[in-house]
Amino acid sequence: MTQWVENPTGGRDRGPAALARAWAEVLVRPRRLFQSGVAPGDQAPGLVFAGTVVFVEELTRVLTGAAAYPILGGRPVASTVLWLGLAVLLVAPAALHLVAALQTLILVPTAPDRAGVSETVQVIAYATAPCVFAGLPYPGVRVAATAYASALLAVGISDVHDVSLARAAVLAAVPAALAFGYGFRGFAALSELTGLTWADVAAVA
Repeated sequence: MTQWVENPTGGRDRGPAALARAWAEVLVRPRRLFQSGVAPGDQAPGLVFAGTVVFVEELTRVLTGAAAYPILGGRPVASTVLWLGLAVLLVAPAALHLVAALQTLILVPTAPDRAGVSETVQVIAYATAPCVFAGLPYPGVRVAATAYASALLAVGISDVHDVSLARAAVLAAVPAALAFGYGFRGFAALSELTGLTWADVAAVA
């Protein structure tokens, strides 16, 4: 039988209880989590955390009818399980690392005392915490969830990479737009809520 073990390198503990504690902590005490729970080379808890958030968000969309995955071989349940598995095990980690790579490139000339890529991956992963609500069929809730996730990313970048919060908000803007605006559909929810398309926004600008 597989047993959860304590993290030997100083990052987050493993296990469902630790996962739940991390989720609650990053929502209410984000600085505490980012300062004590992000450790060099300890990506595993963060990856599991982000995967769990994606799973809850996508499952919510399926159960509320917002997501319609392609049905393979006339087996809707098996097809849904397959697509959920791909989203959690393949798409989410790949997207997380791509966004982290972009964030690192942005930080290179602007944060001389920055931490490593591994820490950036963890920051983005834990910042996804509010997005467990991003699958609900309420655009206002989805906008609030993705906006809060973007704010958490700025806080994490500030704390982990030793830059001011104002600078971190600017440095994290594009990664946040990709991860939460597009990845978790925050922009689509905002458009649904306001009735404005991005073409309308561009025309006003």
